[in-house]
Amino acid sequence: MITDVDEHYRIILGAKSFIQTKVPDFTPKALIICGSGLGGIGALIQSPVEIYYPEIPGFQTSTVPGHEGKLVFGYIGTNKTPVMCMVGRLHFYEGYDFEETTFPVRVAKELGCEIVVVTNAAGGINAEYKPGDLMIIYDHLNIPGFSGFHPLRGPNLEKYGPRFQPLSDAYDLELRKKFFNAAKDLGITRSIHEGTYFYVSGPTFESRAESRAIRILGGDAVGMSTVPEVIVARHCGLRVLALSLITNACVVDPPASAMDENPIALDTGMASHAEVLEYANAASKDVQKIIEATVNEF
Repeated sequence: MITDVDEHYRIILGAKSFIQTKVPDFTPKALIICGSGLGGIGALIQSPVEIYYPEIPGFQTSTVPGHEGKLVFGYIGTNKTPVMCMVGRLHFYEGYDFEETTFPVRVAKELGCEIVVVTNAAGGINAEYKPGDLMIIYDHLNIPGFSGFHPLRGPNLEKYGPRFQPLSDAYDLELRKKFFNAAKDLGITRSIHEGTYFYVSGPTFESRAESRAIRILGGDAVGMSTVPEVIVARHCGLRVLALSLITNACVVDPPASAMDENPIALDTGMASHAEVLEYANAASKDVQKIIEATVNEF
């Protein structure tokens, strides 16, 4: 963790300056963060300019399959909304600290972004959710934050926001309405819910007992990203729209007892990253259409 606030500002501004040499006279309206298997959103961008993370001072390298690790700058929709897109994100479980995983959000703020659109692949906790459904996030539970692993821990960057950031309004109502209206206008038949996202650090998928606990605590979906980015975005005064693609149904039933005569195999319903990518790829076209229509209205 960088404890010198001036040093932190210097690194952020260094990344901003480098990016501006690649895309001069370009001010993005929105930052779009692509989750696992949803990197195709970047293909929507017109007149794209790509910059890979290792080229940018202060950026780390994405190491997860399904996360290419590049910024794409350009325009989306018939209204040509200027955007920057993170094709692949950075995760705490990769070994990066929250300062590093949320660094691109602060750079986006410096570049002029006003809105952040965050997407992710998530496990379905709510019994009504099926793989392939979409969930607009309207609240979250930050479990690492409960135990002290919080993206705003350390010296506060007063330039961006207050020491004690409220989060009761984290997920913008008007942006959520735009998303639902866009899906309706496009005639998307895929189920779309609103719910609470439960953030865990990963990288293991949840145990049965953990999934039951998450359901009891009010989580509708669970994942290993998004919340740190949302918190820093709100600290920077950015409006947030967040979307989960439900890629697997979490197993909540207790495992079979060894004393049962015909126990159920322990791997029944077990999640895998391959399954996550499979469902993400299957739903990606609908997600891309709705994101494009929504961002077009920014």
